[in-house]
Amino acid sequence: MIHITPGELQIRLLQQELFLLDVREPFEHEAFNIGGQLIPLGDLISMAENIPANQPVIVYCKKGIRSQIAIQRLEDKFGFTNLINLQGGIEAWKKSIKSKE
Repeated sequence: MIHITPGELQIRLLQQELFLLDVREPFEHEAFNIGGQLIPLGDLISMAENIPANQPVIVYCKKGIRSQIAIQRLEDKFGFTNLINLQGGIEAWKKSIKSKE
């Protein structure tokens, strides 16, 4: 499984178009998000057709655990090869962004 740190993601967002996939629950997404498409982990298999296979997809959750589960499910069931896990999830993103302000 490929991982990306929040700092690396910040740089890549400036350099290329990425698809951000938020696998948290709607209330978590509403509280704070980085612009990703919300598909909660429980809905992932039925909504997999909404995930592009032709560009990098950054998958994230609160701490990086649900996103790893999501990636494993998508790779196993649909053969995705373009999924990247945000290491530490949104919690790590918040800490990384805050420390640079």
